[in-house]
This record gives sequence, structure tokens and C-alpha cells, in this order.
Amino acid sequence: MDSRIWESVDHLVAWLDEHTTQSPQEERLLRLLKLSEEVGEVGAAVIGATGQNPRKGVTHTWEDVQHELCDVVFSALVALRTLTPDAARVFAERLAYVEQRSDASRNTAEREASPGAAPEATPETAPEAR
Repeated sequence: MDSRIWESVDHLVAWLDEHTTQSPQEERLLRLLKLSEEVGEVGAAVIGATGQNPRKGVTHTWEDVQHELCDVVFSALVALRTLTPDAARVFAERLAYVEQRSDASRNTAEREASPGAAPEATPETAPEAR
């Protein structure tokens, strides 16, 4: 992830810390709860973009939804940084884990979808297990 993003997150956290009236424990919890608020705003924007509320009609655009999703990401990064000064490392490690897991799932799906592909040996089917 671009280091500029983490610099911005650090500045946001410092600004929030300077202006808080809460204890550190309360501030941490409120920053985590902020995520729920932002996710709710995504939901409201989707409902508004699709006109799901007949009384209101179309009140948002898909660009509004994109902006609300960005707010979710910002809030999550601020919350993560509030929990740990090593937020960039934690995020990078988790991203690598998710990439590895999705690559493994994709490779398994591709092997299963390939006609005539030999099944992968498992501990139960490997020759030495027989």
C-alpha cells in the first residue's frame, strides 16, 4: 500500500487524538463503532441509488456509493492505526495472507475444472500411505 496513505492515516489519528474529549479506551471503541456508521451510510447510498424507497425515489448515485465505501476504508485504517502503531505491517501481513488463501482456492478450482487432470495426492491417497 502506498506509504502516503499511511502518512495520511497517521495525520488523521494525530488530529483526532488532539481533539478527543474521551478517555483512550472510549476513543478506541468509538473509532471501531465509526465503522458501523460508515457501513450504514453505504447501505443508505445503495438504497438511494437504486430507488428502493418508493417514498424518496432515487436520492444517490453510484458515485455516492463509491465515496461512502472510501469512507469505510478510511475509518477502518484509522481504527487499525488506533489499535496498533504497526498498522501498516499488520495490514500488509493480512493482505499477503488473503492473497495466498485466494490463490490456493483459485488453483484448486482450476485443477478441479481441468478435464482429465490427475487428482492431487493427499495424505490418504499418496502411494506411501497405502
